[in-house]
Amino acid sequence: MVYNILHVDDEKEIIKLLKMYLKSEDINHYEATNGREALAILAEKKIDLLIVDIMMPEIDGFELIRTVRKTSNLPILVISARVNALLRRYHALGASGEAPRARLLVGNLELDTNACVASLAGKSIELTAVEFRVLKLLMEQPGRVFTKEQIYEYGWQDPLAGENNVRVMMSKLREKIGAERIKTIRGLGYRLEVSHEEA
Repeated sequence: MVYNILHVDDEKEIIKLLKMYLKSEDINHYEATNGREALAILAEKKIDLLIVDIMMPEIDGFELIRTVRKTSNLPILVISARVNALLRRYHALGASGEAPRARLLVGNLELDTNACVASLAGKSIELTAVEFRVLKLLMEQPGRVFTKEQIYEYGWQDPLAGENNVRVMMSKLREKIGAERIKTIRGLGYRLEVSHEEA
């Protein structure tokens, strides 16, 4: 019997890795980069398993799952930020076992993701583990708006348990890197400003 798997993720690298690990003559792979594409495929194909990333543009993983559950008991496997990170790390390490240097730079804000060190204008910034992960998320895609659900899932590595946690954490992060760097988009979420320049 051949099974149809639909993998929904906006990171092509993750789709490629999972296809490699799940390669089998008994599996047909379908791909979608967001919830909207996934719903279109689900309407046309008989899917046996849905693999969903939470953080995606347009329709995110949470909304996609809620929509699917209204009409189907299709098995759903959720790929969290933690799983994505493990997949990328495993693939990057390869045989050498040495992780490549990863340096993110937005203006004079710098993040070394291997050493877990942040600095602003050359001065070290003390961050909690959650703050570091969230800042990394924002710096990887400056200018992109991330929802509270996406930020919580990535920072706390769990489904959203309370929006107040996100607000408090973002307030503290703003104090450390400058309030003007993180913009609140009402009704949507937060984004890291790319046009900020030091006076």
